[in-house]
Amino acid sequence: MKRQEARQLMMQLIFQMEAQKDFGQELCESFLEKSIKSDDEQRKYADRVISAFIENREAIDAAIEEASVKWHIRRMAKVDLAVLRLAVTELRYLDDEDIPLQVAINEAVNLAKKFGAEESGKFVNGILGKIAG
Repeated sequence: MKRQEARQLMMQLIFQMEAQKDFGQELCESFLEKSIKSDDEQRKYADRVISAFIENREAIDAAIEEASVKWHIRRMAKVDLAVLRLAVTELRYLDDEDIPLQVAINEAVNLAKKFGAEESGKFVNGILGKIAG
């Protein structure tokens, strides 16, 4: 599995967590067991992303809220929010030298374009640009 595919799965998991209002480890484990082989290198990435997201969700949401002018998180499209949460987790909470800033932003924009509305890519890019600042 490629990192790009793992990112897509992580975005879907974060979306599901928001939709179900369940940010617990049990939901994550169930999702990951069905999606990624436990011995896959990308499973290690997924475990790190989800752990960092769960531990830092309030700070991640605060960063998104601060960077989004006139857009409160509760008004954002859930796909856009999931993409932003994933990207901010990568940018701020994974000390991974193999995820350059521009790569994380570009991957997030691509996910937003693929799964979001017509303007989602621009919206995500603008917010991440402010956060990466």
